[in-house]
Amino acid sequence: MGPPAIGSYPMPGRADVPRSHASWDVDPGRAALLVHDMQNHFVAPFTPGHSPVVELVDNIAALRELAGALGMPVVFSAEPAARRPGQRGLVADIWGPGTGDEPDAAAIIHPLTPRPGEYLLANVRPNAFLRSHLGRLLRTEGRDQLIVCGVYAHHGVLQTATDAFMNDIQPFVVADAVADLSAEEHAMALRWAVRTGVVCTTEALVHDLSPNRTP
Repeated sequence: MGPPAIGSYPMPGRADVPRSHASWDVDPGRAALLVHDMQNHFVAPFTPGHSPVVELVDNIAALRELAGALGMPVVFSAEPAARRPGQRGLVADIWGPGTGDEPDAAAIIHPLTPRPGEYLLANVRPNAFLRSHLGRLLRTEGRDQLIVCGVYAHHGVLQTATDAFMNDIQPFVVADAVADLSAEEHAMALRWAVRTGVVCTTEALVHDLSPNRTP
């Protein structure tokens, strides 16, 4: 078991983004960027050179550059490699043994390799808050907004965003900087995400974060 091969599907555009119930405005002085599970193991099932993985990587890279320029914390979550039987708990019953010990399987994909000053957190469950110090890191940095991107949208991304909401951290899920097992599951994740946060596009988020933005 494990992530199946993922066929190409169009990355959602602006017209595909559901209307958010929350009216929060992203603030570079309050927000952190979380890049969730962008490891070789989880990205490999996507069809190389095709949507949605091309836009996924490009858009996360753009958000990461802007976050760095604005002094926002950039956090990578990554599943540890080759954990012993039982360490994955019930996740293993559905998703299999997880990241193996193959060379670079657990590494963040090369275009997004973490840089000095960025954070790399081990997440032992799809929810990046669970059994990690993500919450403590955000409190230490004085951040109460979390921009979430990465994979998989209906699974770890949605669970992490929901947990942020439950802990009074405003989540922003970037519709075209997440990807999923299928277009249907991607769309479902976005429909659910608006119930606990803001769903936006990379373009809109970059505009809202830009210090020179126009209304």
